[in-house]
Amino acid sequence: MFKKKRVLRVRKEVILWMAVCLSSMLCVTIIVPGLLVNKISNSEVSPAPVLNSELQGASSEQGLMIPVYLTKQAKVQTVPLEQYVRGVLAAEMPVEFELEALKAQAMAARTYVVRRVLEKDYSNMPVQDALVTDTTAHQAYLTDQELKEKWVKGSYEANMAKIDRAVNETKDQILTYAHEPINATFFSTSNGYTENSEEYWPFKSPYLRSVPSPWDIKLSSHYQESVTLSYKTMLQKLGVPSIATTDTSAKGMKVLKWSTGHRILSMTIGGKLFSGREVREKLGLASSQFAWKWSGSQITITTYGYGHGVGLSQWGANGMAKEGKTAEDIVTYYYTGISIEKASSYLQKS
Repeated sequence: MFKKKRVLRVRKEVILWMAVCLSSMLCVTIIVPGLLVNKISNSEVSPAPVLNSELQGASSEQGLMIPVYLTKQAKVQTVPLEQYVRGVLAAEMPVEFELEALKAQAMAARTYVVRRVLEKDYSNMPVQDALVTDTTAHQAYLTDQELKEKWVKGSYEANMAKIDRAVNETKDQILTYAHEPINATFFSTSNGYTENSEEYWPFKSPYLRSVPSPWDIKLSSHYQESVTLSYKTMLQKLGVPSIATTDTSAKGMKVLKWSTGHRILSMTIGGKLFSGREVREKLGLASSQFAWKWSGSQITITTYGYGHGVGLSQWGANGMAKEGKTAEDIVTYYYTGISIEKASSYLQKS
């Protein structure tokens, strides 16, 4: 009898010890569906990894947590999904834009990160503990402190109220195609059209189709820009030995093919073949639709539009909103054939 009581007491002590340990772990560990994420404490020391099955439901209070690598601070900040969307929305789109445009951007931003979670996509990450950075390598993101510093005194509260409304009114909404979260690409300003995905990137998406976007031309200050480069700079950046300054020469600059979205698809410069994207990226141009004019040993290149041109045009979205279109109208226009669904229904399955 004594031995039996002693065994029972030992078992109770073990169970109590395990409960305390588990409780302690629950305080510091956040479980992301399909992704293990350790929340960083003030001392920046992460607990040992724990299997999701051991701590089921640990994230139920705050929902999905997103670990963001803050580039300037060189640390990871873990925030709830909707707080992350707020930081992206405030960083990626002017707060002065129409509410419906902001809501469309919020849905795109939420879709982007949920897709990374579901696909366990850790590409372009400088550290292992984060899912995204705060740069355009993923999505631009600003912390609450950075927003207080960005917005002049007195405007923070009003601006954040507008951002909060856009996020709250689209809470849990993501964009899907064939019941899968889409690659919700977006950019600043179109040249009057968006671009087919395969005419800029090496993949084709059925929902990233070229559509007219006439609003940008009148509204965006980025629609037309010019840059002047020296002849020597052109040679260095493009890696060609010489460029004839007359377009009639075989060694000059000549467009061979235009894309569906009216951007340069391919061209020759100095006798070498380039894609419009290559020229844009090598020369640091705003767009792959451009014209040029030589003046002596200098060339002035004028671009139309700002960004890669695939997916949602931010200035186009604002133009649509000004005409009374809703966020749903905007996203279904720029992303062909998509649906709007709940992120939570996908995360619960993962």
